[in-house]
Amino acid sequence: MPMDDVPTVAAHEPEDGGPGGPTAVADTSTGFAALMRLADLVTPMALRVAASLRLVDHMRNGVHDLESLAKATDAHQDTLRRLIRHLVAVDVLEESAPDHYVPTAVGELLAHGHPATQVGWLDPSHMVGRADLALVHLFEAVRDGAPVYRQRYGKDFWDEVSDDPALGATFYDMMAHGQQTVFKQVAERHDWTGVRHVLDVGGADGDLLATVLAKEPGISATLLELPGPAARARAKFEGTALAGRVGVVDGSFFDPLPVTADTITLSFVLHNWSDEDAVRILRHCADALEPGGSVLLIECADQSPSAPDPGFTSADLRMLVYFGGRERTYDQWQELAVAAGMTIDSVSPALAYGARVLTLVK
Repeated sequence: MPMDDVPTVAAHEPEDGGPGGPTAVADTSTGFAALMRLADLVTPMALRVAASLRLVDHMRNGVHDLESLAKATDAHQDTLRRLIRHLVAVDVLEESAPDHYVPTAVGELLAHGHPATQVGWLDPSHMVGRADLALVHLFEAVRDGAPVYRQRYGKDFWDEVSDDPALGATFYDMMAHGQQTVFKQVAERHDWTGVRHVLDVGGADGDLLATVLAKEPGISATLLELPGPAARARAKFEGTALAGRVGVVDGSFFDPLPVTADTITLSFVLHNWSDEDAVRILRHCADALEPGGSVLLIECADQSPSAPDPGFTSADLRMLVYFGGRERTYDQWQELAVAAGMTIDSVSPALAYGARVLTLVK
């Protein structure tokens, strides 16, 4: 039943504005409409279908009429029209002429080639877009307190990233795209005075180190990563001016770290893991820390748990569903630091995407 058709007044209701009267029923109807907008699955799935069909990419390549779009996307023409009609209704596309369509400014972000694209969140052929579909099992995750990615796809998230190079590349590329701004802010705003050697633990293909070392010529560094991303990092640094200043070591942060440093960085790593695993990783970092050194933890840290940010809470549920991790408040980070034999010495002002630098010391 369309929401506009929901009855607003039941039979035999009082006609005044008292309890149970038309005013109360109207308030209930408004609340119901707001609830259904929040609960809507149609628009999120329509966006994912558009991303998977590369609908906006075809439009950017000059394909605008419905018949040609159906051929280009190998879609049923009338059904595609119905999808497009909804995307027009929610201001993602617009009809420039009868049966001819162009993206709006928002719709442009669905293009895979757009410089600010975040289509990886939506396209199921990308790792994160694929993982998001596991949210249909959120009930089981909440009931059991465990990730449900395996329930949908038959293997764990990180195994999929490791075993499928194409999916893994989409994941690391998307993370790098979103984190570059944060890394630039960290490099520019953190005080690197006295730092000699940085060990970046789980630092993917080395974007954080590349950004820091470009600004700080007196620092050397080591990247510790699993073999796949470590190989990508070696290829990235090979033949560059940074090649002689960065070593790349294959390894796992669940094992004792093979390198010591006066500064150890963990950027967007621990939110992927449970509290137990996060403490284990932090203990290995504490053991590898040289006297007087510090661990720089780059993560979101909600400091207003009584009024949580929706972006923080939705990311938290994603972490649960994907791999059993979680976003954490400042107090929760402090608890983990203490459990690992450290404490939080300072917290930076908020950076892009709500990230902060938490400086941990022994």
